[in-house]
Amino acid sequence: MNRSKLVAIVTGAIAIALSLAYLLIVQLLDFRGEMVPAPDAFLLLRSVLLF
Repeated sequence: MNRSKLVAIVTGAIAIALSLAYLLIVQLLDFRGEMVPAPDAFLLLRSVLLF
């Protein structure tokens, strides 16, 4: 097996591993449920502390 074919196989394996990891992370984040925004009081307090 020549070097270019080996590099292509390794690169493909890395790409597949990254894509599977991405899908797993997305599923875990989606499993947590709906994202609820912060209450208005918290946003006001944060803006006061930042400025």
